[in-house]
Amino acid sequence: MPEFIRGVINLRGSVVPVVDLSVRFGRKTDAVTKRTCIVIIEIESDGDQQDVGVVVDSVSEVLEIHRTDVEQAPSFGARIRSDFIQSMGKIAGKFVIILNVNRVLSIDEMATLGQVGGAKPEAAMLPA
Repeated sequence: MPEFIRGVINLRGSVVPVVDLSVRFGRKTDAVTKRTCIVIIEIESDGDQQDVGVVVDSVSEVLEIHRTDVEQAPSFGARIRSDFIQSMGKIAGKFVIILNVNRVLSIDEMATLGQVGGAKPEAAMLPA
């Protein structure tokens, strides 16, 4: 199993794989704190939708970005590969990176997540 898969969680009876994007982007994993969260996202693979948990440092708020505040991503200047970036959003005059989650994981990696997500819910747990 890839190193960036941290484990699985049971979400309303479904097994959801949990991914550490820091490790996926080649960085070291951050220590888990009381502000660490798992954000559930939907990715698409071969026309199928799959829920995936993404470990994040913290969540301060959830925002909706209006289309007029979304711009094409520059091809330089970000600390992550530009092919992972879908666009840039503008919030209160500051730019945020909008990831293309379907590109962050390769087809083989998504297949692995599908296999992990197919486990029995009773066996689903995030390692300590």
